[in-house]
Amino acid sequence: MIDLNGRNRVVISNISPIVEEGRYPAKSSEGEYVIISADVFSDGHDEIDASVLIQYPGTSEWREYFMEPSFNDRWSYRLKTEKVGNYRCIIQGWVDHYETWRKGLKKKYDAGQDLKVELLIGADLLAQASAKASSHHKKLLNSWVRTLKKTANVEDAVELALLDDVYQIVRQYKDKKLITISSELKIETERKRAAYSTWYELFPRSAATTEGAHGTFNDVKRLLPRVAKMGFDVLYFPPIHPIGEKNRKGKNNSLTAVEGDPGSPWAIGNRTGGHKDIHPELGTLDDFRGLIQEAKNQNMEIAMDIAYQCAPDHPYVKEHPQWFKWRPDGSVQYAENPPKKYEDILPINFETEDWENLWQELKSVIDYWIDKGITVFRIDNPHTKAFPFWEWMIREVRRIHPEIIFLAEAFTRPRLMERLGKVGFNQSYTYFTWRNTKTEIEEYMNELTRSPMRYYFRPNFWPNTPDILPPALSSGGENAHIMRLILAATLSSSYGIYGPVYEFGINTPHPGKEEYTHNEKYELKNWDWNKYTRIKEIIVRVNRIRQQNSALQTTWNIVFAETTSDQILCYVKNDPDTNNRIAVVVNLDVRHLQGAHVRLPLRELEIEPGQGYKLRDLLSGSTYVWHEEWNYVQLDPYEMPAHIFTIEPII
Repeated sequence: MIDLNGRNRVVISNISPIVEEGRYPAKSSEGEYVIISADVFSDGHDEIDASVLIQYPGTSEWREYFMEPSFNDRWSYRLKTEKVGNYRCIIQGWVDHYETWRKGLKKKYDAGQDLKVELLIGADLLAQASAKASSHHKKLLNSWVRTLKKTANVEDAVELALLDDVYQIVRQYKDKKLITISSELKIETERKRAAYSTWYELFPRSAATTEGAHGTFNDVKRLLPRVAKMGFDVLYFPPIHPIGEKNRKGKNNSLTAVEGDPGSPWAIGNRTGGHKDIHPELGTLDDFRGLIQEAKNQNMEIAMDIAYQCAPDHPYVKEHPQWFKWRPDGSVQYAENPPKKYEDILPINFETEDWENLWQELKSVIDYWIDKGITVFRIDNPHTKAFPFWEWMIREVRRIHPEIIFLAEAFTRPRLMERLGKVGFNQSYTYFTWRNTKTEIEEYMNELTRSPMRYYFRPNFWPNTPDILPPALSSGGENAHIMRLILAATLSSSYGIYGPVYEFGINTPHPGKEEYTHNEKYELKNWDWNKYTRIKEIIVRVNRIRQQNSALQTTWNIVFAETTSDQILCYVKNDPDTNNRIAVVVNLDVRHLQGAHVRLPLRELEIEPGQGYKLRDLLSGSTYVWHEEWNYVQLDPYEMPAHIFTIEPII
């Protein structure tokens, strides 16, 4: 017995977007467009038609939308995902006998051939459609059948047959037995902040106004208006839990802590509690809940750090010793990345035979803080924990709370970072921190936006972190901080900074390392939050520009422009829905004035050849009028290392 419908001649292949053969959904966010596409073809020379069936979130109904052909048998449909939830999509294709007949009829008519039999064939095709049609369309189709069969005027019959209105009705009533159906593809649409967000990181314990005092949540609450006015919508804290006392690290990661050293917040847990508790000096749970609510009142969300690791005196170590690795000498295995040692941190053993209870407990940590009002989690080093755990945990959490956002703090090998995106992380840290040259930036952005990664790996660009002070910042000073900020904020729709040290331009590295000396991870700081810096001024301007220009609120629309210098980078972003056109030109040389001719991709900006267009620099307020593709740009990094232009065609 042949287990096929041998009458179905159409082939559907190379479906997009599809992640790992459909195991995982493709990612989208509210208001984004997703191009659903496939190769749809058949044997011979018959015309083909294709459509996509879509089931929208929260409904059981399937809606059909006809796809458009492009080239080499590629068909596509542009779906705007406007509702949070899961979209289910099925592509279908069939031989379009009516269109095949219609095109043949036109050629025979133009050649002056006898069309009597051809018109009867067309009448039969219309009759077949009528048999499946709604009552309204049935009347129209039957009248057209009579016209093709009985008209004495061939010209009138041909004119009727070639009408697009007739074709659009006929194509709705294909023979379902002859339709080829694809496998199902899934699109998970998340809330907009999953795709467009602006992060500021600070240590709550450094928020106090008094020198040497330990900051509290109430101190942070006082800073909320400042952070909001700077244009940030996510305020991220390192872990807020009790800090281990055993093997506590001292300043600059020294092995010996002295009295008063607060330790690293990532060494979680001591005799007072663990992952579901708050460091007593930060305040109470009620204080924290009040801070969360006040942040929401100012259109910000608090992002909480979740680090699944324990200090040696974390309650888990005594209560669940089976969740850790024990060495032959009876001690617990601490974290290592040879030759580095982290004696204050114990990794969790995901190979424990008690893994099911472990998983449930770790998930309960997320559930606990969701219940307290947290909606955004930054996960520390997720690539060092089991992928099956993340897949299960994120799926179960988002099944009940689809609004939850998980950011993966993973600076690791590409396949690991990609896997984290596939199993459910909404955003990820990236290699942007170390992409500095024009070629490096262009190649990396094209990889993120033009490869299949676009549908499962959503980047969040960070120029710095408490762990990472890259050479570009430590050697480039204020100019580099401004330039890298502008790049991060305009290349990616989500970006963040480890805030105080960035806006104050602190850039002294620890000898021999890409990290800050006198690191805030190991000591309290007392910041002058009222201090003016040029870097802060530019941060405020850039964030305001992002808020006011929808073209900068997506990563996927970037197109790079040609320039005549390796020191000048140029790219454009366009939002056709709002006619918002942006061009960014950046001098990558932080010490010298650089100039170059720039060729804007006018086609992507929907500007006709020879049409004039007006540019307004949103950073400086200067305006220019250009008429050609190629124009000259010059940037002095000591004045401003970049232009962020809005572009308006002159009509």
